[in-house]
Amino acid sequence: MTRRYFGTDGIRGLANKHPMTSEVALKVGMAAGRIFSCNGHHRHRVVIGKDTRLSGYMIETALMSGFTSVGMDVFQLGPMPTPAVAMLTRSLRADLGVMISASHNPYEDNGIKFFDPDGYKLSDETEREIESLIDKPSHELLASADRIGRATRVESAQERYIEFAKRTLPRNLRLDGLRIVIDCANGAAYKVAPEALWELGAEVIKIGVEPNGRNINLKCGSTAPEALCEKVREVRADIGIALDGDADRVVIVDEKSRIVDGDQLIAVIGESWHRRGKLAGGGVVATVMSNLGLERYLQGLGLSMARTAVGDRYVVEHMRKHGYNVGGEQSGHMVLSDFTTTGDGLVTALQVLATVVSTSKPVSEVCRRFDPLPQILQNVRYSEGKPLEDARVLKAIAGGKERLGKMGRVVIRPSGTEPVIRVMAEGDDESLVNTVVGDIVAAVKRAAEAA
Repeated sequence: MTRRYFGTDGIRGLANKHPMTSEVALKVGMAAGRIFSCNGHHRHRVVIGKDTRLSGYMIETALMSGFTSVGMDVFQLGPMPTPAVAMLTRSLRADLGVMISASHNPYEDNGIKFFDPDGYKLSDETEREIESLIDKPSHELLASADRIGRATRVESAQERYIEFAKRTLPRNLRLDGLRIVIDCANGAAYKVAPEALWELGAEVIKIGVEPNGRNINLKCGSTAPEALCEKVREVRADIGIALDGDADRVVIVDEKSRIVDGDQLIAVIGESWHRRGKLAGGGVVATVMSNLGLERYLQGLGLSMARTAVGDRYVVEHMRKHGYNVGGEQSGHMVLSDFTTTGDGLVTALQVLATVVSTSKPVSEVCRRFDPLPQILQNVRYSEGKPLEDARVLKAIAGGKERLGKMGRVVIRPSGTEPVIRVMAEGDDESLVNTVVGDIVAAVKRAAEAA
C-alpha cells in the first residue's frame, strides 16, 4: 500500500506546499488525535515541540486546532530538541508526542514526527491508520462540545530536559576546566544545550544561538561544521560540539579542529561502556553506511556490529529486538537506550565528554579509535524508471563486489526522500574503490538516460 503522507521519518516537505500545509496539519492532528484518544476515559494528552523554523508557528497552530477539536489536551513545549519531546512525552504521561521539524534541512522545509506514549517513533502500521483518517470528513472525527481539549504551555520544559541530560553523566562527574564551543545550528537546542554544559562547570562559547526563523542549519550546525572548526581554533577550545536543527544528531570537533564523525563516536562510547560493564548485547548497532574500519576495530575488542538499513528508526528497532543499548549512524545520529528512545546529540556529546574527563586525555586521542577505510559515495539523480533493475547496473554491481571481495564493500540504495541512487564502496585499495564506484555510477547514468 503506497503511503500518501508519511515518508521515512514522519511527514516532511516544503512549507506551504502539499503535504506541509496548515490544512493538512489540521487534519493530521485530528486523525492522530482520534486514534490516540480512544483508550480509556481520562483526559488524553499530546505534547508538541518544534524547532525554530518560520513555518513552525503555522504548523503548530494548525496541529493544536486539530488535536483540541477531537478532545485532546495540548501541552506546548516551544522550541525544544526532538529527544526532549520524546522524553517529555513519557515524563508527562502523554498519549502522543509531536515534533515539528525538518531536522538538518533548510528553513524552507518542515516536518511532523510522532512519538508513542513510550517515546518511540510510530510503527508503519500506526502511520497507515493515521493516513486512513486524514481524508475523512471532519464531522466524523470531531468531539462533542463538552469534550473539546485545552492548550497549555509547559513553562518548565527546558529545565526538565536540562536536568535529564545532566543526570546521564556518571555521578559527581563535572566538566570544570574544559573550554567547549557549542554550535546549536540556530535550532531547537539553542537555549538548553549551552545551559546544560555551563551548569556542569564548563566554560562555554556559543555559536548558532541566534535563530531568526530563516537561519536554521544555514552555514552552521552538524551539516556545516566549518564555522565550529574555525571557532575551536580561534579560542583554543578543548572540544567543539555541533548539533543539527532539531538536535538529534551531533558532530564533534577535536582540539586540533578535526571533525569526528558518528562512526568514531560509536567506537568511543561502545568501548567505554564495554570497559565499564555497561554495554548490552555484546556489541553495537550501526547501518550499512558505517565504515568497515569501525567493524574491524570492534571485532578486535571482541564486540559485534550489527548493520541495519539507513535510518535511526531501523537502528532502534534492531536494538529493541536484540537487546543492544548503543547504536548509531555515521551522520552522528546516536541512540543510547539506557537514556533515550531516539537520537540525542547533547546526551551523546556528554558521554564523549565523560570519557575525556575520566581518562584525562585530549579529545583528539579519545575520539580517534580507528583509521577509516577509504570510502567513496556518489549520488546519481534520475527522472524516471527503475535504474537498479537494469541488467547493466546489476552486472556492474556484481562485478564491483567481486573485485573488492572480502577487502571491501559495495552498498547501493535509492534515497528515501528524493529520486537519487546512492552508490557507496569502501575498501583497503582506494584506487580500486574509486574505479568500482565510477563503473557503477556510469552504468546507473546510462540506465537513467535510457529510461
